[in-house]
Amino acid sequence: MTRHFTDIDDLSADELETVLDTAAELKSQVKRDEPHPLLERQTLGMVFEKPSSRTRLSFETGMTQLGGHAIFLGPDDIGLGEREPLADTARTLSGYVDCAMVRLFDHGDLEELAAHADVPIVNGLTDDAHPCQTLADLLTLRETVGFDAQVAWVGDGNNVAQSFVLGCALAGIDLTVATPEGYGIDERVLDRADEIGTAPDVTTDPEVAVAGRDAVYTDVWVSMGEEAERETKLAAFEESGFQVNADLLDDATVLHCLPAHRGEEITEDVLESDRAVVWQQAENRLHAQKGLLAFLLDAL
Repeated sequence: MTRHFTDIDDLSADELETVLDTAAELKSQVKRDEPHPLLERQTLGMVFEKPSSRTRLSFETGMTQLGGHAIFLGPDDIGLGEREPLADTARTLSGYVDCAMVRLFDHGDLEELAAHADVPIVNGLTDDAHPCQTLADLLTLRETVGFDAQVAWVGDGNNVAQSFVLGCALAGIDLTVATPEGYGIDERVLDRADEIGTAPDVTTDPEVAVAGRDAVYTDVWVSMGEEAERETKLAAFEESGFQVNADLLDDATVLHCLPAHRGEEITEDVLESDRAVVWQQAENRLHAQKGLLAFLLDAL
């Protein structure tokens, strides 16, 4: 049966541990300049509706390091859902590539592709979820503060936050989520977190969320596709004190999935401080995704 990765909870807790263990081992091999051609002569198709830097770079580089090949298909190349039905695209991809990573707007389109594909479909981001980022987040937490740490999410209840909530539930991480009123995590995600582990504590007070926490994670307040809501969202977050700055923090480790809007959700001095592990986190996209691809393609 074809395994897809539409969100982080497509993995069990044991499978998540396997992917992270593999990622850590592959990362150590890179540091030692040791080749690991686990996916030799295999091809990853990369379908993009949304722009990307880290996603494309990490997947393309990852396939090269794994001995395989990646093909980029941008909006003008494939015209997803316009030139032919999504089901036809999924069947066509299945005849050419060994795995497909898709970065889309509509999560339903991702599910439609997965329903008709005979090769693994990997969610490189949708408006609802960003599970590949969560893999990198968890790898970074494991390397820094450990899974016994207490962690806070401060900011928008966006796609990154929602996958992170599920990832923390799978990993057994004590998580508190702080969002302004009206910008919280989807109730269905909170219910799912409770099913697979423990749902996070939820608050609208960022000071309550970060108190005594070992790590604090934030992301942009205005995601791609929300530009029309920019002024409304900025006002809601600024007035509620959601900026991650020196006044809000004690000595917690700071995470951010990037790109960062300095002076909005996080200040320059915090982002550039020793407490921030954002560049380690960004690099870990590469290693975590290699672990995932090796797992999905039975190369372990």
